[in-house]
This record gives sequence, C-alpha cells and structure tokens, in this order.
Amino acid sequence: MDFLPEPSALLAFTLAAVVLTITPGPDMTLFLGRTLAQGRAAGFAAMLGACSGVLVHTTLAAVGLSALVAASPEAFLALKVAGAAYLAWLAVQAIRKGSSLSLDREAGERQSLWANWLTGVGINLLNPKIILFFVTFLPVFVGAGDPHAGQKFFFLGVYFILIAVPMSIAMIVAADRIALALKRRPKVMRMIDWVFASVFSAFAINILMARV
Repeated sequence: MDFLPEPSALLAFTLAAVVLTITPGPDMTLFLGRTLAQGRAAGFAAMLGACSGVLVHTTLAAVGLSALVAASPEAFLALKVAGAAYLAWLAVQAIRKGSSLSLDREAGERQSLWANWLTGVGINLLNPKIILFFVTFLPVFVGAGDPHAGQKFFFLGVYFILIAVPMSIAMIVAADRIALALKRRPKVMRMIDWVFASVFSAFAINILMARV
C-alpha cells in the first residue's frame, strides 16, 4: 500500500478536502444553480462533470509533480514553499473578499444532461485557480524525494473526489434549503470563510516551519 500517505497527512488532507467542498466556488455555484433552475438531475450531471475535471487535474498533477520529484527534490521542495505562500494568500483573500455564490433561479432553456456534464467539465478545467491550486496543494501532503510520490498524488486526487461527491449530493438534494439559508444568513458564509482561512493558514505555517 505504498500509495497511501502517512496517517497524519491523510487526516490533514481529509480535513482540507471537507473544508474545500463546503467552501462556495465556481463548481458549487454551477451544480446548485443548475439544480434550482433545472432540477436535481441537471445538478448531478454538472457535479459529475466537475468531478471529471478534478480527475483530469489529478492525473496531470500526478504525472508532472512525480517527474519533478524524480528530477529535482530541491525544486519540488521549493514548489512546496511556494504552495505555502499560495495557501496563505487564499486565506487572506477569503477574509478580505469572502465567498462568491449566486443561487438565484435563472430562467432559460433547459439543457440536456450531457450539456450540463460538459459545462461542469469546462468550468473546472478552464479555471486557472483550480489548476494552480492542485499544483501547489497536493505537494503539501507528500515528502520531497518520496519514491511513491506519483501514486500518492493520484490517490489523494481520487480520495478528494470520494469525499466531495457524497457531500455534494447532499447539497444538491437540499439545494432549496441551502439557497434560502445562505440568503437569510450571510453570517454562515462568513463563518465558512473564516474556517477556510484558518485551516489553510495552519497548513501554510506548518510547511514553512518544517523547512526552517
């Protein structure tokens, strides 16, 4: 089971994945918005499209990052430090600007499930923040010079999907109530922003302290 990270790293990744899943972003806006506008089937299709995009990002990151580990552990270590800075920046942005989520019932032509799936794939694959996040986030949980880095990167990406899908399904099923709660209770959104900022600040500090 060389592809499994250390238990402490896996526990930390699980926490990060949960926080990421409940933090509003483009993917959540898409599948909840489609659920409200076109029904749960459309929401599920959009969600599965976003998950397909995550799988592509995971594969590309696993191939590229594992090659970097093999070629230059020092460069990989530098990437981890850069990733810490990026996580800290995300934390600051979460507090300064907050989450963006619009869940109005949009009027318009109903799309096929295939079209909703493609939209989910496209929004995920073409989001530069997601690309940058995967390149800088996954290395946090794998040591420089790890001979099984590629397997661990791929495992973590798939594991992230396994965590996110059940939670996303629950959100789609409860989309109406979630939309109403977020509109009536903006403090809930701010609480999520602070949780996100706290968790990712802790990751950034942990990486930097470990490299001193």
